[in-house]
Amino acid sequence: MRTLYPPIEPYVRHSLTVDSPHCLYVEESGNPEGIPVVFLHGGPGGGCEPWHRQFFNPDLYRIVLFDQRGSGRSTPHAELAGNTTPALLDDMEVIRRHLGIERWLLFGGSWGSTLGLLYAEHYPERVSGLIVRGIFLCRGQDISWFYQSGASRLFPDYWQDFIAPVDRDKQQNMVAAYYELLTGDDEVTRLAAAKAWCVWEGRTSTLLPREELVEHFAGSHVALSMARIESHFFINQAFIEPNQIIHQAHRLAGIPGVIVHGRYDAICPVDQAVALHRAWPDARLHIVPAAGHSAGEPAIADALIRAADEVAERLS
Repeated sequence: MRTLYPPIEPYVRHSLTVDSPHCLYVEESGNPEGIPVVFLHGGPGGGCEPWHRQFFNPDLYRIVLFDQRGSGRSTPHAELAGNTTPALLDDMEVIRRHLGIERWLLFGGSWGSTLGLLYAEHYPERVSGLIVRGIFLCRGQDISWFYQSGASRLFPDYWQDFIAPVDRDKQQNMVAAYYELLTGDDEVTRLAAAKAWCVWEGRTSTLLPREELVEHFAGSHVALSMARIESHFFINQAFIEPNQIIHQAHRLAGIPGVIVHGRYDAICPVDQAVALHRAWPDARLHIVPAAGHSAGEPAIADALIRAADEVAERLS
């Protein structure tokens, strides 16, 4: 089984001002003359981590990581103003042009798969390929599965902790109820709601429990940006048309891709990956038997690293 490449540090970091008030953190690592690849983190609002560089052979790849609006080291932290899907797609073009990249490989999971697929459908000429994991089509039914009715039946004990901050008469629309808590004036309430929202996601991300992942999600910095930005996007149907990714999948024709999805993904059920593959037959679908949602699960990481190595061999 393949494991992550050794840790590396960026050789350059950038601060890119986009629409006010947003300033994006961007970094490059690996080989400056290598194959350009951009890592698209999840959430939205999750931010990048140092280990995200390690999916790629640093001798072959020019590795670009960036924190999306309001996430990670981008500022202002957890900002919702001007934070929409079209804005994030525009930001990717700002980054690509700033770095002088003609075409790049897109690598993303969960919300990162959503963003990568939308970008590829909008700018297919800028994409050399896609590696996407934990497919999130961001349809109403997909949001409802995780935040209203579906995953709640798999994890009824964790679900009770998730609904606890919400008044009973508001539990019929959990996303709206949480959005109200996360955008209210009470700072203590906002943070408590953010942690509950993110603990629910952390607990359900892996096939087997990983307490360190839950603790990471529950950290104040990550939780506040992720919960606020996710609820903001999901209450607005991700700022895309219903089932937009599948309806526009014909624009992916000719783009090579790899779809990696855990068989027991409770956050984004595997039917989303199957639906995408049917609409995009140029991609290869790899359903990982003993895995859930997280890219940190060994079998998922193995599949992603193998895919990146294969793409590097082809593009080299």
